[in-house]
Amino acid sequence: MSNTDNDKYVQFKKVKKSYDQSNLVVKEFNLDIRKGEFVTLLGPSGSGKTTCLMMLAGFEDVTSGDILVDGEPITNVAPYDRNIGMVFQHYALFPHMTVAENLAYPLKVRKLPDTEIKRRVDDSLALVELEQFGQRYPGQLSGGQKQRVALARSLIFEPSIVLMDEPLGALDKNLREQMQFEIKRLHEKIGFTAIYVTHDQTEALTMSDRIAVFNEGVVQQCASPDTLYEEPANAFVADFIGENNNIPAKVVEPNGNYFEVVLGDESRVRVISHNEMKPGQECILTIRPENLFIGAPASEHDNSLKAKFMTQLYVGDFIRYFFKLNDQTEVMVKMLNDHQAPRFTPGDKTTLTWFATAGLALEKPST
Repeated sequence: MSNTDNDKYVQFKKVKKSYDQSNLVVKEFNLDIRKGEFVTLLGPSGSGKTTCLMMLAGFEDVTSGDILVDGEPITNVAPYDRNIGMVFQHYALFPHMTVAENLAYPLKVRKLPDTEIKRRVDDSLALVELEQFGQRYPGQLSGGQKQRVALARSLIFEPSIVLMDEPLGALDKNLREQMQFEIKRLHEKIGFTAIYVTHDQTEALTMSDRIAVFNEGVVQQCASPDTLYEEPANAFVADFIGENNNIPAKVVEPNGNYFEVVLGDESRVRVISHNEMKPGQECILTIRPENLFIGAPASEHDNSLKAKFMTQLYVGDFIRYFFKLNDQTEVMVKMLNDHQAPRFTPGDKTTLTWFATAGLALEKPST
């Protein structure tokens, strides 16, 4: 009997994977995915995210644990019986078939009537705005057009779940951004459940309802993009999602809703923490570069530190400024490149200020 709880449409329960029966590539993966949700598995190469995708697709065996779809275990179900669509980075289109024939192929395998196949092919071409390209071959298409055909082919047999493994990795920046919009448009229009694998944090933040951040086979945190960015669970997530400053510190004591920490030069600042912290505990103070202010009066913000300017990087719409604190920790500040952007020469001294709510104390990672 199917599960009527749409909050648990896809379930990974204590899933582990080992290729050599000794080392675990996926150590214990637990995740519930809602019906119609767009979830991204994000992490560095070799972190286990693609392996989890392949186990759901049925292309890799599960070493232990269970995977359920709509309440039914699928671990022993053949890949072609799972009703799951798949989009790969390198398109996987048949070069000897036209676009229309590529789209029709999964329907012919399922032995649908010819009239139904033609209807679905025409509808799919219209869906990805390639109505005039049905008789072309993949070799006659651009990279973006090929990926739209691959996406349409994964949707044409109306799968309950669509898996995407680095689907935009072969495209240039402009095409990637166009295809991100295209995938989100189709997801919102059709409402399929999407599980997307990438190592590109910007892509994940742009497209996802939730993101599961992987490292060494373990999910470090799974949350909405804004929660991951603003409330990272640990130093790895803080570093992997967006740009970040890491300043070594030590907890002094709780101070109301804040923690007071001391830096290497004995400066004290107020920060927040979502973890249990004890006096004397070493920690990492993390501050996003856009949350630091250069040269503002200390009275305007909760915290102030002296800093020496080192260099800057011009990135067009914004500028990255690099400073050293008194304890020689390097800090980066990101500001819009407008008429208010300050100008420095190496060695100039200034102050960096920020609000207490913009600094987060995290446990120091074990080495």
